[in-house]
Amino acid sequence: MQNLLSNLKITINDKLYVKDPETSELGRNILKNSIILIDEIGFEAFTFKKLGEKIQSNESSIYRYFENKHKLLVYLTSWYWSWIEYRLAFATTNVSNPIEKLEKAIRLVTENVVDDNTTPHINEEILNRIIVGEFTKTLMTKEVDHENKEGFFLVYKRVINRIIDIIKEVNPDYPYAKSLASSVVEGALHQHFLKNHLKTITNLSEKECATEFYTDMTKKILA
Repeated sequence: MQNLLSNLKITINDKLYVKDPETSELGRNILKNSIILIDEIGFEAFTFKKLGEKIQSNESSIYRYFENKHKLLVYLTSWYWSWIEYRLAFATTNVSNPIEKLEKAIRLVTENVVDDNTTPHINEEILNRIIVGEFTKTLMTKEVDHENKEGFFLVYKRVINRIIDIIKEVNPDYPYAKSLASSVVEGALHQHFLKNHLKTITNLSEKECATEFYTDMTKKILA
């Protein structure tokens, strides 16, 4: 998988940016350091002015790439889900056993993420922390319906739809495949958030991921 991912070219909805940040050193620097800064201070405190100071560039130079910080966050989350989608496809495409395919899929969307050294300007481990803590902020806005029509969340939905298809392979008669798949993906993010911040209401320890829980739950539901 690592060799395949080394040639990975992630394509993001062009409505999310003014200029494709992947096409220049400054753009990639904006991506790299926005991830670091959002992780350090949180999305609410994050501004293009602070990012400009961090990368030693004018604030106006960032606006040449992104219209506002909301679209930057949606871009970063889209990048993350595209990365997950590629890994999910590579891990499950040649697996014929539906249960094994389901286990691999659940592991990929629930495990603790480590940095992928094939993408030097994106630290996936840090980006995952942003997904856990900030992803809902891309969805829970007044503009969500319009942005959904514009395709802002298409990759995220594709990841869930891949899992829906696998669930249907395991049990074609199960009537709630969509709800189960989205519950696994969203629930895993929530469990990781709880283990980091509200430890007394989750069974996960600091080093554990949600894989075992969601694998056990899903297999029992589909049995």
